[in-house]
Amino acid sequence: MAAVLQDAFQVELFDAPLGAEILGLDLNRPLPPREFQRIHKAHLDHHLLVFRDQRITPQQQVDFSRRFGPLQIHVLRNFQLPSHPEVLIISNIIEDGQPIGLGDAGHFWHSDLSYKETPSLGSMLHAQELPDEGGDTLFANMHLAYDTLPAALRNAVHGARAEHSYLTQYEELRRRSPFRPALTQAQIDEVKPVVHPVVRTHPETGRKALFVSEHFTTRIVGLPDDESRALLDELFAHSVRPEHVYRHRWAPHDMVFWDNRSLMHLAAGTPAHLRRKLYRTTIEGDVPF
Repeated sequence: MAAVLQDAFQVELFDAPLGAEILGLDLNRPLPPREFQRIHKAHLDHHLLVFRDQRITPQQQVDFSRRFGPLQIHVLRNFQLPSHPEVLIISNIIEDGQPIGLGDAGHFWHSDLSYKETPSLGSMLHAQELPDEGGDTLFANMHLAYDTLPAALRNAVHGARAEHSYLTQYEELRRRSPFRPALTQAQIDEVKPVVHPVVRTHPETGRKALFVSEHFTTRIVGLPDDESRALLDELFAHSVRPEHVYRHRWAPHDMVFWDNRSLMHLAAGTPAHLRRKLYRTTIEGDVPF
């Protein structure tokens, strides 16, 4: 009976440059392989899926995430969900004078864990507590960004490689937020800079996408600093043109699953007096090529 019920779910496309919502699916119930393949295909086709009204436990989120691949543990382990290290708490809530989660996540446009040798395949973010206003998340389609590059920019990035570093904006974020912790030497060693192609090829679809972000990309390898900065600034501005962007307005119990190989995202911000809490799992991807 469970498989019959799951067969009824619908994939509804957004009127946007990316994304679709999954309606009529309950992740509390078993998901047969055929239906999982439908979800996998929809994710590849649309880059972002919104699973509506998912009243699942953190363990169920972990288990569903693992069907797509191994999970990655964030370097800021103090914001892990107790008993579930795979879950990163994203929250602006302060309890007993201390933050319960990472409150400034997504302040700059980025692709999750692009600063790792094997960046993320995708991330799942499950709404636990939402504010009455604000708290939106923006997503930019980096396939469209590449496809619409002016000829001069396309030539400039052909074969180019760029450095990514978790530390790029870290001190700026600490300056803005007194609750973001200083990194230990062991944590710094865990996030040493890496180099990836400026244009990556999606390993499952073969589509090309820009793979640079204002949060983690530091420089274009082999270019003088001024030329590198100018080129990156042009790429950043082009990537987030309005025609490339979908704005997600969260509904209770939404779980959003996006492809970090295809998209960047940005947190639009939440008024400080309103509570916001979400649980994030991150799936390991491949070495970009």
